[in-house]
Formats: sequence, structure tokens, C-alpha cells
Amino acid sequence: MPIRINNINLSIDDEFEVLEKKICKKLKVSKDNINKIEIIKKSTDARKKNDIKFNYCVDVICDNEKKILSKLHDKDVKIEEVKEIEQVVKGNEELKSRPVVIGFGPAGIFAALTLARQGYKPVVYERGEDVDNRTKSVEKFWNEGKLNLESNVQFGEGGAGTFSDGKLTTRIKDLRCKFVLDEFVKAGAPEEIKYESKAHVGTDLLKGVVKNIREEIKSLGGEVHFNSKLEKIEFENDKLKSIIVNGKKSNCEALILAIGHSSRDTYEMLCEEGVSMEAKAFAIGVRIEHPQELINISQYGENHNHSKLHAADYRLTYQSERLKRGVYSFCMCPGGVVVAAASEDGRLVSNGMSYHARNLENANSALVVTVSPEDFEGTSPLRGMEFQRHYESLAFKLGGGNYKAPVQLVGDFMKDRPSTKLGKVTPSYTAGYEFRELKECLPSYVIEALKEGIVNFDKKINGYGNDDAVLTGIETRTSAPVRIHRNETLESTNVSGLYPTGEGAGFAGGIISAAVDGIKVAEYIIKKFDLPRN
Repeated sequence: MPIRINNINLSIDDEFEVLEKKICKKLKVSKDNINKIEIIKKSTDARKKNDIKFNYCVDVICDNEKKILSKLHDKDVKIEEVKEIEQVVKGNEELKSRPVVIGFGPAGIFAALTLARQGYKPVVYERGEDVDNRTKSVEKFWNEGKLNLESNVQFGEGGAGTFSDGKLTTRIKDLRCKFVLDEFVKAGAPEEIKYESKAHVGTDLLKGVVKNIREEIKSLGGEVHFNSKLEKIEFENDKLKSIIVNGKKSNCEALILAIGHSSRDTYEMLCEEGVSMEAKAFAIGVRIEHPQELINISQYGENHNHSKLHAADYRLTYQSERLKRGVYSFCMCPGGVVVAAASEDGRLVSNGMSYHARNLENANSALVVTVSPEDFEGTSPLRGMEFQRHYESLAFKLGGGNYKAPVQLVGDFMKDRPSTKLGKVTPSYTAGYEFRELKECLPSYVIEALKEGIVNFDKKINGYGNDDAVLTGIETRTSAPVRIHRNETLESTNVSGLYPTGEGAGFAGGIISAAVDGIKVAEYIIKKFDLPRN
């Protein structure tokens, strides 16, 4: 078993050899005694701007680990027990038809991969296009304002995260997280995503990664069908019987529903069929843009141009006692762009995206305010979705149509006046913009909370509230507005054989957590069913 060493600090000017020397010093051994060093985690400690350090956690394999450890009295050094994911034993119940996966975002991809590797030959239906054709559709939308309702920033191979930043941070503690990262690397992602504390792949690299995983699923007997939309599910006596995709009906006993947070027509179909679900809280607001250099200087000080430091990011939170609402940054994209992310006609949505290099001029982030079912009109489980639609429609009209976004400079926003010209920040929103007052497309309590948040965040990042910073409307897709109820075996509480999973079902919040949730659902299917006979 390896020796785990925590809290090894290197200056930003140290070379890798210094890490080896510090490991040897910690263990009181020579370099020749060490067989392997694996970096488990690397983070940047920038609390002292004039003395920025990299903090490492490493696993070391060497001869006589226990003997070495017995001579040490260091709380940062211990034997690390290697934990393995529990092997899933196949069930006994007969599976008459192949399991079906709806959606090919992170949850659907890893559910399908897990099933395929166990011989279940899953059939995947994705309403959008494969990632190459999807990219063409997205670029046509950004350049010409022509929206493909079935294949866009929200729908298509790779899910919504493909046209975001490919962020791989998560708060969940699950052995499957490591598995997901290993699979990404195997499929072409850079090795450092396995240990960087704020790892990301980037839209440009993520496209190749998802294609490679798709090809493995197919090589194992799985099928992946694009431009294939789930139109209806049919069940009898609370048990799934069949599905209709593109007008074609087929038998189905095990359906993994990995639809993503924007499949509103699918939510409507499920609700109409009586699948148990409820409205849930999420957050709405704007995207905010600053010069990336401003963020770098704030976070790194005099070292902001150091070659070993990545474009700086931030994570900010604030609680308004007056309004009883949280305000926070979300999906922060260093060196990125704000993108048009609509998926319905006449409704405007913004999102953020970065390429792997994160080397563009602006930093952008969602700046959002919490909203809850109490804010939504009516009693329908879909009332949060209708709440999103209402404000997206207002934003679309405010931008003048054709998916141009309403923008306002922070200085003008704080003083309730329209902007008339840009300052030092040029909006990067991909479909164009118009100067408008954002209070016309967001609830008044959101506007007031945003103002409080900006004042607070300016105390944490010098220049955050700069008059020239740009606000772009609107951000509404922070998470699903619906939670589809499921039980302890991850099945729908009232439709046996239906497995809601991932972010769209209300059980995940990012690429890694969605992928892990997809794996768990696939494992429950494996535990229940034997291999299909056809």
C-alpha cells in the first residue's frame, strides 16, 4: 500500500525535482528507495500574494513502507489504504429487451459505458446531433441567429457541459469520481485533471473525449442514436412497458432517463403521464465580465503574470439578510466567453464557456440569486420551469429579438440607468447585444440582491464592482427546476423500470456528480437484471 503525504509546499519557481527531494526528506529515505510517485492533488495557495505556493498531496510507493513509517512521527504521513469500487453482481431477473439510455450527457454517457462493459449492450437515444454536427449547428446559431431546437448548446452529444468549461470539480466524496476522471484521461483529456484542485477540460478538448467514449460503447455492442427524441413512455400497473422514439414504439423494461436540465418538453410529457415529480429551487441572474488581468492581479498580486499560474478564478457567496436570499458566483470561466445558450424559440439564455487554454481577454461568471418554489406561481411541479420561461421571454424581447442579449454596465446597473457606451470591457456574448436595463427582465428581488452581492464581492475582489464591468442577461439554467422522485433503488417512485438520473432529474450539479449518478443507476440495473437475451 502506498504512503500518503499531505501538505508538501513548493514555491511557484520550484522545479519538480524539488518535490522529489522534499518527499525523500519527509520519509528519510534516498531517491533510490522510491519506486513511484503519484500526485493525488495539487492546489494553489495564494493567501500571501508575494509568496504563492503549490500545495501537493502525493502517494509514494517504495520498499518497506511500514518500516519507514514506523520511524516517523508526522501527522501528514500515513499508509493509505487502497479502496476499490465494489464489484457489482448481476441480478437474476430476466431482462427481455436491452436497457435504454435517454440522453448522452455525462450521466447518460457513463451509465451506458458501465452497462456496455458488463455486456448489457445498451441502446442510447440522444435528441441532438453528434458533437461534430452539433458544433456546426451551435456556430450557425451564434453567427446567424438560426436556432436548431433539437441540437444546440443544451442538447446533443456531451450534454450542456460540452459548450461550457468542462469543469470537473465536485463536492461529493465517492470512489467513482476517480473512475470518471481516469476514463476522461483514457479518452484523451490531459493527465492533470486527475489532480488539479480546479480541473477543467475545456470545450475544445471535451469534444474529442466524448467521441472516444462513444466509440468504446459501440465497440462493446452498444448503440448510440442521434437525432432521436423520446416522445412518450407507456406503463401498466406502475411498471414501464414501452417507449416511443421518433414515432417508433419499442418494448422497454429498464429506461435510464438522463435528459439534462433543459428538456422541458420531456418534463411536460412525463408530468402528463403522471410520473411523480416536484418543483425545486435553483438560481437566476446574469453573467458578469471583467478583464481577466483584473482577476489575476486580485488573486495573484505581483505574480499575476507568472508562467506557472493559470488564469485566476474565484468563487464568491453572500447571504442577504434583508432579502433572505443567497447570491453567488457560478460556472466561473477564466479567459472565456459568454455564449448564447437558448433552446426554445423566443427565449434568451446566456452561459459561459472556456477553451482549455483559458487565454481570452475576459473573465466571466454567472452572478445569480436563489429562488424557490415559493417564488413560482401555481402548484404544478413544472412551475419553476414556467418561471424560467417567463423571464427568458422578457430577456429575448428586451434584447430586440434574434437572440441578442440585453447588457448593462455595472456602474449604470447600480444607479438604475441605461448604459449608452462601453468602458474598458467589451461584451463577449456570441450573438450580439443591446444596451438595456436588466431590471426589465428579472424579478425586483433578484435585482436588489444582485446589487447587494456586487457591493459585498467588491470588498473581496478589488475591482469586482468596477463601473466598466459588464452584465449580460440572463442566466437561468443553473440547475434543473424539477426533481423527479426516485426510491432507494434509484427507480421512479411510481413507475418501476424508470430510472431518473443526473442533473436533469434533480440529483446532480455538474459533470462529475452527474457521471457518478449515471454509474450508480447503471449498477442498480445490473444488480436487478441478468444479461438481455437479444
